[in-house]
Amino acid sequence: MLAPPRTVVRREAGLYALEQALQRRGFEHVAGADEAGRGACAGPLVAAAAILPAGKRGEVPGLADSKLLTAAARERVYAEVVDRALAWSVMIIPPTEVDARGLHVCNLAAMRRSLALLTVRPDYVLTDGFPVDGLGVPGLAVWKGDRVAACVAAASVLAKVTRDRLMVELHDKFPEYGFAVHKGYITDEHSSALLRHGPCAEHRFSYVNVAAASGRGNVPPRARRPANTTAEPIPSLFDASVTEPLLLPMAAEGTVGVASGEQPQPSPSVGEDEAMEGETR
Repeated sequence: MLAPPRTVVRREAGLYALEQALQRRGFEHVAGADEAGRGACAGPLVAAAAILPAGKRGEVPGLADSKLLTAAARERVYAEVVDRALAWSVMIIPPTEVDARGLHVCNLAAMRRSLALLTVRPDYVLTDGFPVDGLGVPGLAVWKGDRVAACVAAASVLAKVTRDRLMVELHDKFPEYGFAVHKGYITDEHSSALLRHGPCAEHRFSYVNVAAASGRGNVPPRARRPANTTAEPIPSLFDASVTEPLLLPMAAEGTVGVASGEQPQPSPSVGEDEAMEGETR
């Protein structure tokens, strides 16, 4: 029996090499998914998915891993991705969900939901770092995927820009924390503000540093958020009563979804207390 032909990833294709190789094997629509905010101790977790068209139309000027771009460059690339993508979506998970379900469960659920919201069904899925099951299509978790696959890089930019915009809006509501500067990640400025003012409703009480600042460090992670503390940064986005994805004016051909929080989930194998490094994203 003859072995099937190998899939050749052509290095000269750069960021688009992996998608082009998959398309040559018959996977026409290759979707990428990535998240932003995993390492932050405040604000939402945001995941995004994108399918870029084949050919020159799908070659996005300036596209790269969102962490390697300046804020101004990310905004330019964001506009290009929204204009060029065959389909794109964004999923927003508020901090209350992260506290209730755990970071790892929310991270996988957000990427799964963002892929499910795409208006074009993908034939193959590439995810950044974490394998995501239950998609109904073949997929591959790619280490540093936002640096080696264009569709993952596009999703990275969508997630990062969306989350940064939300954090700037949160800064207007909670200016004492400096959310517009550090975007909810753990910095010296943010840590000092936490100790000085205590956490606000937008902090993730399941995180060790937030729990310590709130005096609830001896309480199990899922029970650390005070019962009277709810996160309501943007009611139109974070309304837990919404069961269908919201379409926003800025969404154009894409879709913005919000976690409804109606289905309780088991504890994840990776505890949220492990996400304390505060990666810069």
